[in-house]
Amino acid sequence: MQVRSSAEEAFRQLAEGLSRGDADDFFDRLVARLASLLDVDHVLIAQLGGDGQAHTLAVWSRGTHRANLAYPLAGTPCETVVGQAPCEYPREVQAHFPDDALLQRLAADSYLGLPLFAVDGTPLGVLAVLRDRPMEMPRLGWEILRIAAAQAGAELGRREAQSALQASEGQVRESERRLDTLLNHLPGMAYRCLNDRDWTMTVVSQGVEALTGYPAEALIENRQISFAELIHPDDRERLFAEVQAAADRRQPFQVTYRLRHANGALRWMWEQGQAVIDDTGEVACLEGFITDITEQHEAQRVRDAVTRVASTITTRLGDGYFHQLIHTLVEVLEADAGFIALLDTPPGRAPLDRRATTLSMISAIADGEPLEIGSFSLTGSPCQRILDEQEAMVLANAQARLPGSQQRAQAWIGRRLDNTRGEPIGLITVFYRRPLGANLFATSVLRILSTGAAAELERRRDHRRMHQLAYTDGTTGLPNRIRFMEELTRLHEAAAQGPGRLGLLLLDIRRFKEVNDTHGHQVGDQLLATLAGRLQRTLFRHESLARLSGDEFALLVPETCDTALDDSLARVREAIARPVRLGHRNFNLEVSIGMARYPRDAASADELFKSASIALYHAKQQDSGICPFDASMTRNLRRRQQMTERLIAALSEDRLALHFQPQIDLQNGQLVGAEALCRWHDPEWGWVSPGEFIPLAEERGLIRPLGDWVLQAAARQLATWRKAGTPLPGRLSINVSAQQFTDPQLASHIASLARDVPPSAIALELTESDFMRDPEQAVGITRALREAGYALAIDDFGTGYSSLSYLRRFAADALKIDISFVRDMLDSHHARTIVETIIAMAQALGMETVAEGVESREQALALADMGCHHAQGFHFDRPLPADAFAAAWGHAMQQTAPRA
Repeated sequence: MQVRSSAEEAFRQLAEGLSRGDADDFFDRLVARLASLLDVDHVLIAQLGGDGQAHTLAVWSRGTHRANLAYPLAGTPCETVVGQAPCEYPREVQAHFPDDALLQRLAADSYLGLPLFAVDGTPLGVLAVLRDRPMEMPRLGWEILRIAAAQAGAELGRREAQSALQASEGQVRESERRLDTLLNHLPGMAYRCLNDRDWTMTVVSQGVEALTGYPAEALIENRQISFAELIHPDDRERLFAEVQAAADRRQPFQVTYRLRHANGALRWMWEQGQAVIDDTGEVACLEGFITDITEQHEAQRVRDAVTRVASTITTRLGDGYFHQLIHTLVEVLEADAGFIALLDTPPGRAPLDRRATTLSMISAIADGEPLEIGSFSLTGSPCQRILDEQEAMVLANAQARLPGSQQRAQAWIGRRLDNTRGEPIGLITVFYRRPLGANLFATSVLRILSTGAAAELERRRDHRRMHQLAYTDGTTGLPNRIRFMEELTRLHEAAAQGPGRLGLLLLDIRRFKEVNDTHGHQVGDQLLATLAGRLQRTLFRHESLARLSGDEFALLVPETCDTALDDSLARVREAIARPVRLGHRNFNLEVSIGMARYPRDAASADELFKSASIALYHAKQQDSGICPFDASMTRNLRRRQQMTERLIAALSEDRLALHFQPQIDLQNGQLVGAEALCRWHDPEWGWVSPGEFIPLAEERGLIRPLGDWVLQAAARQLATWRKAGTPLPGRLSINVSAQQFTDPQLASHIASLARDVPPSAIALELTESDFMRDPEQAVGITRALREAGYALAIDDFGTGYSSLSYLRRFAADALKIDISFVRDMLDSHHARTIVETIIAMAQALGMETVAEGVESREQALALADMGCHHAQGFHFDRPLPADAFAAAWGHAMQQTAPRA
């Protein structure tokens, strides 16, 4: 490449270009002139940044100035130039630096860069020229570039020096501003004064007026008042001596003293200063700073007081904490009396409701002696104001009576104690016989200590509430089961230590569930609460009543004589006998009562409760509703429990059996069916009576699985007989329990259990009393069973109550006359009339009749004469196992087998 001018002309143009204009556009003029002189496409001057980037000061590209930019030095040719020597890439510079985005943007092919230095040699930046094609820089071009780089470095150094100077001047101005703020705007007073007895002020800052209440002019040269006059008389000599001693040692001084403000208030000051020594070695003046530390001083007093109280209290729980707290607090605050009280708010009242709200003192002290605690009303006491305002005081003429005394207090200070929800739960108050001045110290101490007192008071109330919830029944307010068992243990231990006796009554309200179902649980709860209150009023002082569960109560009676428990029972029965009126309803209650005594019926508290529970179970089965414990009850209960366990095992292990009793046509003596009867032979007990284990199964929730087993076993036996060629004539009757009969899907359930036999082979029997429990539901279920093909029979007819309309709607196939009527009909005209009536009614409704328990030929003939269709009983045959039944009645069964 060629420089466009001669050396002289080039240098002249460079100098001329740089001399024009002002310093602000120096770099812009330089890059433009260089581009023209050196015939290059691009020129840039960049300054080093502390962030690893180069920041351009001027950019010339393809005949015009471009906007300045910042680019990272890493991976660029400029990186090799900065602070080092010139760097030249005559061609293909992008190949050397493929990641340089600026090279790519400029589309440069060649590069020449020179470093820029300050006068002291500090690297400042880079000057670079670039062409879009290869570039060979001649010697003249190098000379021009070196001169330009020197000029650019000098200008850049000048600018940085100017910036540093401006920054330094700004720092000076900022320091002056801060000094002015320190002297005139910070709380406190800067001063210069003479070292004389008046502390004559020569210079004071604007803070003097806030500190003393006097303007600066009043204190300068003691024009209105000297600073020494403001110092508390008791502190003046000490202050003067301490300052002089520090000046003699040529050391700074720090002093604390009291100062009387212009408004009359006494304030605490903290001063720090030092003596200014002149050329002769004498004290020329004093300089320093004074600040008001009244709040800090009072805060330290408060901290010391709180620390003293905290160190005196040795227990953090219960009444001991409150006793120590109020005793030490009265001492620290130099009061004459004080107390801590708990706010008693009746249920349903807001904490600040004055009506019937009382305070219960937890701890009180007067003249160093503890007082007897008690309760008092808020009305007419200063406590109501404390509760309303949270913090209140009367400093003079209070005329409030000192706790535990007839003397009057001239002043009092009180603080409300709030729980974590901000609700008042108590208060703490101190009293003075003398008037008080403003007492920030006392209110601050109370405010701090009230937090701990409130927390302990809340913990105390919460503990009481938790105890109430844990041990008290929420509906009746009586002790609950947990509290009762603890009381039972306590009274039993007391009775066991001496020749004492203890009686226990357990009460259960009969048919209480009907009250809840009919009238709602709210009425049921009111009934329980009313009954509990009535029973409580009948108790003697030593008796304990509790609610154990929904409708069950317990009464503990320490027996002082043989008739004590009987007397308690009589009072309880009398209380319950009276109707309970709730609103417009009257409730006549009946209860079951179980009784047990220690030590006659039990050796321990648990056994006593167990014995009474067993007696209550038997009382529920009796009409009288009252049952004392008997040892045989335990044996019976144990047998029933064992029987339950063995029955469950027999069901799961398929150890039950079916026996079959024939049903005979009374007109021709032919076999017309049979009844399947469940039998149980236990390996240890032998045969167990159905009259014992079937009611037990109903009671213990086993009747459904037992009924399912019977249905499945009966269906299997019918199928077996059919396969053997000896099908049972007619139908096999199977008993269905009341619990099974409540299943709306009973028809499909039976079909799934007896799927191997047709429905026409099965007759289902349900007792009269069972289907009358819910007649409407029974009507729907019986229709579904009839539609499925099953025959229906009403068992034990005549022993319950049936509506003739329901009987017709049931559409049963047969009525079974109960054994009790059949057994007595030959000897009792009344029984015979009932049998005749049942037969006639069945005939009128199109039903067959089956007589149960026929044991003689005379009974069979009489039933046949009355028109009874079928019968079963020992006269014909007793219930037999399946094989024995087939052997005994096989001829009749073969006659019904289909012919080949």
